[in-house]
Formats: sequence, structure tokens, C-alpha cells
Amino acid sequence: MGAVARRQSEEGRAAAAGLLRGGRFGIGGIARPVLPAAWIAFDAEIRRGHRPWFPGPRGAARIEVRLCHPDGRVREAALQGPKPPLPLVAIRCADWVPAVRESARRVLAEALAARPADTLTGLTPLVLRLGGREQGAWALELFETALRAPEPVLAPYWRPARPARWGRAAKPARTMTGEEPDTVLGWLRRSGDLPTRNFATRITLGAGLFGVRELARRAGQEQDPATARLWADAALAALAADGPDDEAIDSLLRGHLPMVRAGGVTALRRAGRHAEAAEHLADRSGLVRACARWLVRQDGGDPYALCRALVEDPARLTAHAVTGFAECARRADAPLLRALLDHPAGAVRAAAVAGLRALDTTDTDLLRPLLDDPSAAVAREASVSLAQVAARLPAEWLLERIAPGRPAHTRRAAYRVLHARGGVLGLRASVELLTDADPGLRRLAAQRVQSLWSPYGPPALPLRDPEVGALLERCTELFGDHVMGRLRSQLGIPRAGSGPIGY
Repeated sequence: MGAVARRQSEEGRAAAAGLLRGGRFGIGGIARPVLPAAWIAFDAEIRRGHRPWFPGPRGAARIEVRLCHPDGRVREAALQGPKPPLPLVAIRCADWVPAVRESARRVLAEALAARPADTLTGLTPLVLRLGGREQGAWALELFETALRAPEPVLAPYWRPARPARWGRAAKPARTMTGEEPDTVLGWLRRSGDLPTRNFATRITLGAGLFGVRELARRAGQEQDPATARLWADAALAALAADGPDDEAIDSLLRGHLPMVRAGGVTALRRAGRHAEAAEHLADRSGLVRACARWLVRQDGGDPYALCRALVEDPARLTAHAVTGFAECARRADAPLLRALLDHPAGAVRAAAVAGLRALDTTDTDLLRPLLDDPSAAVAREASVSLAQVAARLPAEWLLERIAPGRPAHTRRAAYRVLHARGGVLGLRASVELLTDADPGLRRLAAQRVQSLWSPYGPPALPLRDPEVGALLERCTELFGDHVMGRLRSQLGIPRAGSGPIGY
């Protein structure tokens, strides 16, 4: 469960606990659940909060409590009352008791017929989540049928607000006089709830409401990868069926997500715009760069020569150009990447280090000074490369770089190399950092010390080593007594004050 869903569940459980204690929804009272996961958690918490001796319908003053009661007769009776909360009615549509299901479905169908716009915009996120339940398909099919029909519009003085942050409900806002009323499907396409956006997009595409240019524009603007893929695939299918459209292709090429831009690059071929592929060889996405190299080769060009030209031209040199060049370079090109280790831009230096690693040409003497580089990205890339040859580096030189006086990114980079080196040196570095002032380093060191324990065999440490025993004594709080005893036994280290183990 993600952080957003967890927060919604906590809100729903808190609301349920408050009602069971006799509270009320409203200002100054208990916050009413709003989002779908909160309503689902509310329902589960009410059922969990009941005891076998909980009184019947008359003992539950709130209709919300009666709708979630463990007794199916109580739930069915609550559905006959005036104005039952529609989110709980939707949940009861997937109830395990047939009589409760039928009553709830009748109430929901009546609400949808009477107020289609309010019901669809308010309950679609919840109905989508209930659709996976054994009896949840009915409501989902009902809503999908309603959305595929001629679209109901919101009241003329309402329109959707800007999409809310992901995981939060998007609330309608009043429009200015003279604006066109918005459709329900349009509101759902801009919902802050990602499954709802995806669902509405599928229905829109099935109805064929937009042309290729609008499909491409929406693909370019969408930030949810799953929904963007739907728009992009539909735009590419339309381009394949109806022929090239330069405006649609340009919208794809300007897309926010790599998969959209990659689709635009591949569409350049049928549009006869092969020459533009070179402009995307330095894209920030590896997927787009790969598509651009493919298109250059399809046109008879040499992507290697073009990428090298980008790196050799100071006016066009960027970190992404260096990365793109490394993806098609050869070992003989290592001197060109080494020359970039002195570039004034940290991002270019970091890309050069990563490129040398991709060519498997790690030069220890050249990379060692980069652990002290002022750029955190360069130090990080250097540490990843040096971790592969950590045994060649002087131990004391590495330990100096995790000292408290060093920059934080240098200490983290050096610690990565020390941990890769392993053995007593790696354990010593981890134990030293358990009491460090940097909380991130403390947490990382604790995790790496705890990773020593495995029930399948001893860690890669020397057996019966006094220094290992002394270091383990300093981190006993990270293990339970049983685990620490097993770890000592694996390493042949006696407890303090006891004799040797097994000898």
C-alpha cells in the first residue's frame, strides 16, 4: 500500500472510530471520509468495531454505522431509509448478502438516473476500486454504460477545477458567466485520481471523440505514464491509418514522458522527416535516444559519427550528449571521454565517468581524485566505478574520506567503496558511522550491518577474528539476542567472558 492510500485508510478508520464512540460528522465533529480508500477503510473499521453483543438497528443511531453493520438485516434496513450515503451504498452493491446487494443496487441506479453528473463524478473512483471484488462488476458496468451514453453535463455554473495532486480529490469550481458547461467524462479525464483518469481515457478513446491532433496534444501533456501511453498509442494508430500529420507529430515530440517522445521519433519516418532524428540523439531519455539512432540508421546515416560530433562540439556538448555517445561508443573512444573529466560542468563530468564505466575502462588513478569532486553526481558515479576495483584502493585513504569533516557527498561515496570492499574494513566503517551526526549515513550503516546476518551461512568475514568480535560488541542493539548468538556462532566468536566456541 502506498503512502497516499495508507493516509486515506487512516482517515477512514479514524472517522469510523469516532462514530463508534458516539461522535457526529460535521463542523467541529468528525471529518467525513471523502476519498475512495477512506470510505473502504471506514466500512471495514465499523464492522471490526462491532462486538457480538452490539445492539440491533435501534442501537445504531447513525445510518453510516447501520450500513456497515455485521448483520445483513441491519444493512438492508438502513438502505430502506431516507438518503443513505451514496459511497456506502456503492460499497453495499458488492455486499456478500444477496438481499443487501439488490437493495443497494436499486438505490444506486435511482440516484444515477436522478442525478447522473453528481453520481458519476462523485462515485467513479470508488466504484473502480470495488470492481475487483467478487460482486463489484455490476456497479462498474453500470457506470461504464452511463459514461458511454450521450454525455450528461455538469450544471452550467460548474466546471472541473484544475486536476488535484495525485491521490487527492479534484473539486469542481464555479465558472465565469458565458463559459461552456463541461461534460462528466471531461471532468473525469482531469481527475486527480489516476485510475479514474485512465478509465475515462479508455472510454473516450473507445468513443472516438478526438482527432489525431487532439490525441497527440493530450499525450504530450499527460504526466501519468499509463494514461499517456493510451493517448500516444491512439495517436500513433491514427497516424498509421490516416497518414502523417506534422502538427500531431510535433506534439508527440514535445511530450513530457519519454514513451510519448519516442513515439514521435518513430513517426518521423513515415512523415519523411528522417533528418530530424539527429536532433533527438541527445534527448534526456535513453529510450528516445535509441529510437533516434534507429531512425538515423534507417535513413542510411551513422549515429556513432553524429553522436561523436555532438561531444566534440563545445557549443552542443551536454551531459545527455555524452551519455548518448557512450551508448554507441567503442573502447577506442575512451580518451575522448577521459578528456571530459576536466569539463567545468559537473553533469558532463558525471556522464563521462558513467560512460567510461559502460566501456569497461575503469582507470583507478584517474577516478580516485573524483571522490573529492565538488559535484555530488561526479562523486557518486566515481564511487560506483571504484566499487568494482575497491580492493586496489588504500584502506586508510578511504577511511579518511568518511571522516566527519568531509563533505556529505564525499563521505557517502567513500562509504559505498568501503562497503563494496567488504571484510573487516567494511564492517569497521559501518560501525564507525552508527553514531555519526548524519542521519542518512547512520541509517545506511545500520542497514548494512544488519545485512551481515543470514540463516543460510556466515558473512564474508574472517573466522575467530578478535577485531570482528569487538566490532560486533558495538552494534548489539541492531540484533536480537538469538540472532547475535547465531552470528557469533557462525563466525566462531565467543561471547564476552566465555570460552571459545566449538574448540
